[in-house]
Amino acid sequence: MKHTLTKLSTALAVSLVLAPNAFAAKDVVVAVQSNFTSMDPYDANDTLSQAVAKSFYQGLMGFDKDMKMVPVLAESFTAAKDGLSYTFKLKKGIKFQDGTDFNAEAVKANFDRVTNPDNKLKRYTLYKNIAKTEAVDANTVKFTLAEPFSAFVNTLAHPSAVIISPAALQKFGKDIGRNPVGTGPFKFVEWKQTDYMKVEKFAGYWRKGYPKVDTITWRPVVDNNSRSAIMQTGEANFTYPLPYEQAELLKTKPNLEVTAAPSIVHRYISLNTQQKPFDNPKVREALNYAINKEALVKVVFGGYAIPAEGVVPKEVAFSTKLGPWPYNPVKARELLKEAGYPNGFETTLWSAYNYTTAQKLIQFVQQQLSVVGVKAQVLALEAGQRVEKVESWQDPATAPVRMYYVGWSSSTGEADWAMRPLLASESFPPKSFNTGYYKNDAVDADIQNALKTVDVAQKTKLYADAQQRIWKDAPWIFLATEQLLSARTKSLNGFYMMPDASFNFDEIELK
Repeated sequence: MKHTLTKLSTALAVSLVLAPNAFAAKDVVVAVQSNFTSMDPYDANDTLSQAVAKSFYQGLMGFDKDMKMVPVLAESFTAAKDGLSYTFKLKKGIKFQDGTDFNAEAVKANFDRVTNPDNKLKRYTLYKNIAKTEAVDANTVKFTLAEPFSAFVNTLAHPSAVIISPAALQKFGKDIGRNPVGTGPFKFVEWKQTDYMKVEKFAGYWRKGYPKVDTITWRPVVDNNSRSAIMQTGEANFTYPLPYEQAELLKTKPNLEVTAAPSIVHRYISLNTQQKPFDNPKVREALNYAINKEALVKVVFGGYAIPAEGVVPKEVAFSTKLGPWPYNPVKARELLKEAGYPNGFETTLWSAYNYTTAQKLIQFVQQQLSVVGVKAQVLALEAGQRVEKVESWQDPATAPVRMYYVGWSSSTGEADWAMRPLLASESFPPKSFNTGYYKNDAVDADIQNALKTVDVAQKTKLYADAQQRIWKDAPWIFLATEQLLSARTKSLNGFYMMPDASFNFDEIELK
């Protein structure tokens, strides 16, 4: 069938010494909560890095601010009846920021790169089902799949599925993550790891009249109080996440607007099911009973979240409501006793993030676990530690991770990417992000079979069965689905939080 697609205050003082000149009428400063890992979306696994990479990169497909799929560099596509191939017509006359042409060969170069396992790119798992990418002509590209993959077009809307200049790939090689060149509205200027990233308007951008600002400065500001402070002083135009405990204060500021947006950001603690005591399902069940999710939402998220109602957030296609998991510390202690741990046990709880809210969360969980006799040493990991100790670990048998607080947003908008990278047995690190090393053959089969069918009723049944099995097995402590709390100066328009916690700034404007 043919588818035609229409259209810190103090902490930042040194870096802001150029003010007020640095804040010309069309300069935008965005304060975010952590450092960026890579500007190669195919080799980044954090939402923030991919969100910032939208400054200079675009893909064939994308999502609007409401997560509705829209065309970007594609004009139309045709899907074969057998589900094994997709042919895309590309928009014409588009240039990369290095002056080279965007065309089918550029698309092929990018997908040949990510589907080559020798390149060991972090997003390989998302695209490994592509058997072949062909440039049919300058403006036509054909993808042939190894097997039917019903979420394929959604996958091409994922923020990692961008088209990087082949000339830049050849020039910079493995250093492309610090030298991005795409077709997007802004081009890369400078990146100082812990201070800022600067991008400037791309004069040759294919959408005439855009962007409407000259530069964006992305600033990592880890401390919650500092992010709030620089919004109040006007040193930043936008911040996410806004500290939950300071939302009410900032709402009183006449020059600011605070927004709580719905999200598909799921927060959980994975449990290493290959290691004692977490190999025992009664222990995992006990830990879910041990955490008061309602209290966690209030204390940690300031009420801007809901207790997790299932494995997949309700806004994601094919999600199943199963919870929340009730708070019952008495039941938790009973289960621990049945599992052979009447006096509890000692363990470690790591956080994938070191910003203030994450630290507060693991401290809250630490206290809750202590009530049922579980003594957890907590550690908020730096980005490099996270990669080394968790994401890049080669041998599941020796993996040091035990309890691991992390979050995930299914940036394809579909249940496949909410489960397969996190819960399929093919997704153990370093291949993907199954940090609980969870394996259930029936779940694996459900996930694979759901991808092979285009029958919506059958997909719904398969995904529901998988989610029910996962909920029962409890490889995670299911915590919360948060709201996205951000603040902007009222002079800034067209900058939105998307449900997957990335940004939409296609229409960004500073008045």
